[in-house]
Amino acid sequence: MKIAFIGFGGVGQALVKIIKERKEKLSKELGLSPVIVAVADMMKGSVYDPDGLDEETLLETVSTHNHLENYPGRASTIKGWDNFQTIRESNADVIIEVTYTDVKTGQPAIDHCRAAFESKKSVVTTNKGPVAIAYKELSELAEKSGAFWGFEGTVMSGTPALRLPFTTLAGNEIKEIKGILNGTTNFMLTEMEKGSSYEEALKTAQEKGYAEADPTSDVEGFDARYKAVILANVVMGASLTADDVPCEGITKLTKDKLQEALDNNRHWRLIAKIKRTEDGIEASVKPELLDHADPLATVGGATNAITYDCDLAGPIMLTGAGAGLVETGYSLLIDLIHSRKRSY
Repeated sequence: MKIAFIGFGGVGQALVKIIKERKEKLSKELGLSPVIVAVADMMKGSVYDPDGLDEETLLETVSTHNHLENYPGRASTIKGWDNFQTIRESNADVIIEVTYTDVKTGQPAIDHCRAAFESKKSVVTTNKGPVAIAYKELSELAEKSGAFWGFEGTVMSGTPALRLPFTTLAGNEIKEIKGILNGTTNFMLTEMEKGSSYEEALKTAQEKGYAEADPTSDVEGFDARYKAVILANVVMGASLTADDVPCEGITKLTKDKLQEALDNNRHWRLIAKIKRTEDGIEASVKPELLDHADPLATVGGATNAITYDCDLAGPIMLTGAGAGLVETGYSLLIDLIHSRKRSY
């Protein structure tokens, strides 16, 4: 399997490390032998070799020079291609799309996916934008070209929140999906339950790397809303947009309000909910007051959790890390493994 990286930040490099360390195991146990033929990054430059690039040398070059111009090439090595030239003209079978993408527009990842599918190449991505904004169009393009489109990491990173309903829970009708889909806000609420103010909890989250300098997307619920759209459209067959999903963040919650809930054996959590109704699929993101007995109520820290309410199996809950370089890199590996089946 020849693969090309579009974008080469921490997540892409994490996947390269996994491939390097697990090469023998992947080949022996799964029959998977990934060969990295190209890397293109807007800031770090690009390198392409149809015969394959060395994983260790790639990582060392980026670590030492932060630019691929310093990769020690050979006669077959080409440098300087842009993202689209790499997608269209390289001999890659699968494009790993891990660029920095504006989730409001889905760009540049949407155009990268389009270019790959038009070139009959599969795509694996962790970018929420293309799935939340252009799922139907890109799915149709992928199907038309006979390509695979994998995006497991877009909802709960390496925790298989999207794979589960299509494999283990196949045959059920899922009546409702309810989850804690943003680790930053869950960490903050947990800290506030311990006595921190909102401002103190946010500062701690930023110091630990859970929250960005501008935490708006997390604390206002926007990140969870895009994930709710993905779950609604991919798992429950809806056609929702972010504008269809009412959204409220955690900025109005105080430590006193959380302490009052604790005194009554209850917990505030930011909940994304997708539900089948007589009128179709409805979704929302907002803080909810949960009884202590609710399995989501005691999920603490930066952990994510999701519950699928199935008509046959009943409620099935999945918990795990919703972020992290290794975990997100692993989500890409999950999709590479499944890409040979050409179906999700």
